[in-house]
Amino acid sequence: METLRAPYAHAALRRLLHPASIAIIGASPREGSFGLRTLRNLRGFAGAIHPVNPRYGTIEGTPCFPALSALPSPPDCAIVALGRDQVEATIAECIEAGVGGVILYASGYAETRNPDLVALQARLTAMVAGTGTRLLGPNCLGATNYAIGARMMFGRMPEPRPMDEAAIGIVTQSGSVSMALAQAMERGVAVSHAIPVGNAADVGIADLIAYLAQDEACRAIAAVFEGVEHPRQLAEAAAIAARAGKPLVIHKMAASDQGAEAALSHTGALAGNHAAYRAILEAEGAILVDSLDAVMETARFMAKAGRPRGHGVGVVLASGGFGVAAADQAEAFGVPLPQPEGITAATLRAHVPEFGAARNPCDVTAMALNDGTAFEASASAFLADPAYACLMVIYPYADPFGATRFEAWKRLAARHGKPICCYWATEWLEGEGVLSLEAEPGIATFRSLPRLFAAIAAWLRRDASLPEPPAPTPRAIRAAAATALRTAPDRVLAERAAKALLAPYGIPVVPECLARSAAEAAAAATSLGFPVALKAESPDIPHKTEAGVIRLALADAAQVEAAFDAIMDRALAATSADRIAGVLVQPMVPRGLEMLMGARIDPAFGPLVAFGFGGVMAELLRDTALLPAPFTPAAAESALRRLKGAALLDGFRGAPPIDVPALATILSDFSRFVADHAVEIEEIDVNPLICTGNSITAVDALIVRRA
Repeated sequence: METLRAPYAHAALRRLLHPASIAIIGASPREGSFGLRTLRNLRGFAGAIHPVNPRYGTIEGTPCFPALSALPSPPDCAIVALGRDQVEATIAECIEAGVGGVILYASGYAETRNPDLVALQARLTAMVAGTGTRLLGPNCLGATNYAIGARMMFGRMPEPRPMDEAAIGIVTQSGSVSMALAQAMERGVAVSHAIPVGNAADVGIADLIAYLAQDEACRAIAAVFEGVEHPRQLAEAAAIAARAGKPLVIHKMAASDQGAEAALSHTGALAGNHAAYRAILEAEGAILVDSLDAVMETARFMAKAGRPRGHGVGVVLASGGFGVAAADQAEAFGVPLPQPEGITAATLRAHVPEFGAARNPCDVTAMALNDGTAFEASASAFLADPAYACLMVIYPYADPFGATRFEAWKRLAARHGKPICCYWATEWLEGEGVLSLEAEPGIATFRSLPRLFAAIAAWLRRDASLPEPPAPTPRAIRAAAATALRTAPDRVLAERAAKALLAPYGIPVVPECLARSAAEAAAAATSLGFPVALKAESPDIPHKTEAGVIRLALADAAQVEAAFDAIMDRALAATSADRIAGVLVQPMVPRGLEMLMGARIDPAFGPLVAFGFGGVMAELLRDTALLPAPFTPAAAESALRRLKGAALLDGFRGAPPIDVPALATILSDFSRFVADHAVEIEEIDVNPLICTGNSITAVDALIVRRA
């Protein structure tokens, strides 16, 4: 894996994104020109604006300078509104003048996939590398910083307006996507920044996430992208955001083959492996949403909600039908709706009519239309109960009467310090009260029930799995394994050698003896106890079942001797005698639930561990989890519980339950081995891992060293 630079520090990007002075190079009075559009967009900017073009003395009343060198001082940010043929000379001039950052509109670079134009973009990257001048673009719409009223762009963005404390910083590859998301401001959502990166020749998505993580105007970050050149750099930026307490909501586009092809032609971005992106980003506390329309609602909720104080959700409404719909979606997204107990249950029974539902969801009935006492008492009981992290309410009909309930919601959120999630159920999406409700710091609005419960599920899951450092491996164990890997004679480490490396890390492996003759095999079997399994041991036969070199459930010495001869015949058909170490003799492990775990070292994403159900279930469910190594037992257990077949872990149809905490610890230990030796290995396969009640045993393993 190549060594990557860290995301740019906040200070390195401040002059580019929070400038006190801006130059527009290529400014023009021509109607429709990018230069004129940029100048007009900057009318709300309080800093200095310097149009640059030798052909004009003023543009719309603003003095125009003949050259960058004619400015009274180097500008913090230079917006280059020139054709591609003038770009290199202009950037060289900006670097020479000490400009803090350049925004480059020009397109026709790497997004074309033309090798000459890809090389042209690479020259721009090389020009700014190691300088104090940062580059946003090319093929970039511009950048907007609402904290200073700077719409440094040629496109359209909402007018600057006051921001509340739950402002969202938007980072995208596409300029149009940034414009679309930022227009959430028109329904009351606060936006601090909207910054597309275009082709990201220098400043990329990871840099902007790290920047916003340290920006005081931004409370949560919304990022939408197709792919990035260095995913591990993106994971580092996600970790920076998590340490800063800034929720990061991501929509990774280009999940399909057609989307990946479109991404390549859009910005020249490689889409990459979608599951790997999810694994490395969620491991650093990022929240990934599956649809573009979920980005702003989820980010706004995360900006308002804080950390959860409870594990479940209370639902209070005046509609049985919406209560059923809410329960369906809560179950679909794994959000607990705990039934009220103690004081909470007593309060509900005292206030909810007998024809209502004094449970969760709680239906206070239409009686609440005339008397809000039942609603407010029930809602307050849920919010006061430490079992509940938030409250869900609905807004079914938008009119002045419907909006009267907002005051009770505001009081409840302020009194209890827990968020209220409002399902805006009415189809009048911009109806009565939308702006006032969105402005409330304790109320988050959602326009679909699935998005509401998906956001709550992500909120609860994120809090439970925020990154924590795994326990380090003892130095002696790590050093011994590293030496064995470096000095191994073959690229492929067969089963015996692989298990010998894994066992010191805490991976329980089946005991075995290596036999070099039928007589040795029979003696070993007698010592270990019948029944036994026999397997050929050779680095040239990684797939033993396909090669026919495994025999199972051998009940006596005669069967063992016959099996040994048969295995050797098949092994000699696959490789030469000097490449066969012998035959492994192992006691048969009792039948149980088969799991598998494996790892690969991805050049872009780093060490990744996959685990899930093995055997027939692997083919039937295709049910695996993917996590970046190393990870904690808690992270492993959480991922196990999210598998589609998770019910199998707790026993199914009479099968004994699996010791899930022990399995999670084994997975975590395996991830430490993978992370410790990522420079020496290419992939590892442990299959199957047989789980029978409290016993978990790895019965086969294979390690492929890096070429």
